[in-house]
Amino acid sequence: MAAESGRQFWKRSAKLPGSIQPVYGAQHPPLDPRLTKNFIKDRSKANALPMKSKKASSFHEFARNTSDAWDIGDDEDEDFSSSSSSFQTLNSKVAKATAAQVLENHSKLRAKPERAQSALGDMPTNCKVIKSSSEAQLSRTSEEACVRTPLQKQQSLPLRPVIPLVARISDQNASGAPPMTVREKTRLEKFRQLLSSHNTDLDELRKCSWPGVPREVRPVTWRLLSGYLPANMERRKLTLQRKREEYFGFIQQYYDSRNEEHHQDTYRQIFERILFIWAIRHPASGYVQGINDLVTPFFVVFLSEYVEEDVENFDVTNLSQDVLRSIEADSFWCMSKLLDGIQDNYTFAQPGIQKKVKALEELVSRIDEQVHNHFRKYEVEYLQFAFRWMNNLLMRELPLRCTIRLWDTYQSEPEGFSHFHLYVCAAFLIKWRKEILDEEDFQGLLMLLQNLPTIHWGNEEIGLLLAEAYRLKYMFADAPNHYRR
Repeated sequence: MAAESGRQFWKRSAKLPGSIQPVYGAQHPPLDPRLTKNFIKDRSKANALPMKSKKASSFHEFARNTSDAWDIGDDEDEDFSSSSSSFQTLNSKVAKATAAQVLENHSKLRAKPERAQSALGDMPTNCKVIKSSSEAQLSRTSEEACVRTPLQKQQSLPLRPVIPLVARISDQNASGAPPMTVREKTRLEKFRQLLSSHNTDLDELRKCSWPGVPREVRPVTWRLLSGYLPANMERRKLTLQRKREEYFGFIQQYYDSRNEEHHQDTYRQIFERILFIWAIRHPASGYVQGINDLVTPFFVVFLSEYVEEDVENFDVTNLSQDVLRSIEADSFWCMSKLLDGIQDNYTFAQPGIQKKVKALEELVSRIDEQVHNHFRKYEVEYLQFAFRWMNNLLMRELPLRCTIRLWDTYQSEPEGFSHFHLYVCAAFLIKWRKEILDEEDFQGLLMLLQNLPTIHWGNEEIGLLLAEAYRLKYMFADAPNHYRR
C-alpha cells in the first residue's frame, strides 16, 4: 500500500519543482498536446484483442497479433465524436451539400443497381500492380469497402495509407520473382568467388554489396559484413559453432529458469528470447521499444537460407530444431553487433537520437530552406516525426523488402547505421517536399509524415534514395560548417 500511495503521490505532484519528469524516449515518444487529446488513438483500448490459446506460428499471425505502438489509429473520426465539443459545428452549406449527395447517390443506386457491378468490372484497369499477396489482400479490402459504402462520412483527418506489418514482411526476391538477367548472374558469380576465397576481401565485398546483395548469398554476406563471421574460411565453422553454443548457454542460464511449462518455438517465443538475453547483457539500456524491429531483417534473411517460399505465412515448426537454433543465435549476434554502434540511441534519455534529430534539422535547413521554414510556420518539430525514423531506422516507414535492401548498403558503409542513416533520412524527407508544401496545417503535416505512402516501393526507389543520400553525405559529411548557421 505504501508503494502504491507513493506512486499516486508522484502522479498528483508531477509538476512540483524537483519531481521526476517524463523523458522523451522510445516508450514515451514526443507528442504535441494538440495531438494527445484529439488525434492519437487510445491504443490500450483499441488494440485489446481476445487471448488465444494457440500461439502464433506464422509471421502472418505474429504480425497480426503484435501491437504496433507507432501506428496512428484507423478510427480517429470516432475519437472526434467523443470530444465534439472542441470542434465547431459543420457549416450549413457543407451539410446541405452532403445531404444532396446522399440523395443523388441513393437515386442512382435505385435506378441502376447494376452500376456497382460494372464499376467492379472496370476497377482492375485503373489499379496499380500488386507486388505481394499481402498487398493484394489490402487492395481487395479497399475495393469491397468502396462498394459497401459509396459515400464516406465527413472526413475530419486526412487519410494516409498505413503500412501494415504483414506488408512489410514479404520479400520481393522470394519465389515467383522473374529470372535473373545476365548482369545479375554476373554479380552473383562475383559474390560467390569472393565468399569462397580462403580470405575474403572485406573491402571488395563492401564495394560489391553497396548497390545490393543477391538473395542467394545475402545470409553469409551479412554475417561477414556485420563482423559476426571472420574473413578466414577455415575459422568460420568453428566460430559459428562456438557463438551458437554461447548464446544458448545464456538461454539456459537466464531464460529457461523463468519458464516452467514446456513450450513450442514460435516467432514470438524466439523474438522474446533474443530481446530478453540482449537486455540482460546490456543493463545500461535494457529493452527499449523499437529494438524488436531491428531483429526482424536478420531473422528473415537467415530464414531465407532454408525457406524458398515467402516467410509471411511460413510455419517455423516445419523446420528442424537445429535449424531454428542456428537462425535464432545468428540473429541475436548480428543484432548485437548493429546495436553496439548505436547503443546511445537506447540509453537513458536516448541522447543519440536527440543529437541525430537536431543534426537532421540543421541539415534540412541548409539543403531545402523552404521545407524547413514550412515546418516552422506550422510549428512542426522534427522530433515529432524524425524520432521514429532514428529509433526504428525507417523500418516503420518502409516495407521490409526495402529495409533489407537498405541494410545491404548500411552494412557496406562505414558507420552506416549511425552516420549514413542521417543523410538517408534527409533524402527521404526531401523526397516528399511537394506533398509537405501542399499541407497547410499542423495536423495534415503530422499525418502525412507519420504515414508516408511507400507500400509499393521496391529496389528502384531505394536505389534513388541511397544515391541522393550519398550525394548529401559527399557534400556535407566532411564539411559540417556547410549546414551550421
